Amino acid sequence: MLLERCRPGTELRGRPEAEQHLVVTDLLRSVWTVELTFDHPFRPLSVMADDWVVRAEARLAADPRRLDAGLAREGLQLFRELARTGPTEALLFTDLHAGNVLSSGRRQWLLIDPKPYVGDPHYDVLQHLLNCNGSLQADPIGLLTEVADLAGLDAGRVRQWLFARCVQESLGESPPWPGLDVVLHRLGGP
Repeated sequence: MLLERCRPGTELRGRPEAEQHLVVTDLLRSVWTVELTFDHPFRPLSVMADDWVVRAEARLAADPRRLDAGLAREGLQLFRELARTGPTEALLFTDLHAGNVLSSGRRQWLLIDPKPYVGDPHYDVLQHLLNCNGSLQADPIGLLTEVADLAGLDAGRVRQWLFARCVQESLGESPPWPGLDVVLHRLGGP
């Protein structure tokens, strides 16, 4: 369903990364302010986390060489735990990265392709971080700290989420994001 034409529709990913951080975090903060009613239709983030963990555990059982078993258990357990213990609950976009932000006439930037859940806002910056692959591999702590600060989030909790998500992605259906092993090593565990 087309709700609005987006012209010129240029992706934010063509802009410098520092600008992407500002735009993405500003847009996320606006999504998080949406007031949720008691009977909202959105699933809790824990539903997605549970589904992803079950799939990751099955893939690890089928191929135990994919990732160190202790690291995998720790990351997947943390993924489930974080999805249930957020300091606040907010409407989440869950797939916000610079390719899902388009330039527009009515507003400077519009969001496309939401995958809404309700849960911990700290989760919502992960897709953007993963899409900043070069910076993420070079300095994951610096990148996540910068983005967390811009979003008004606790960098320590974003770091935990990033560790857990990198473990989950390393056990994903398709080949993992390039360099996740480097990121996991630099994060050094939860």
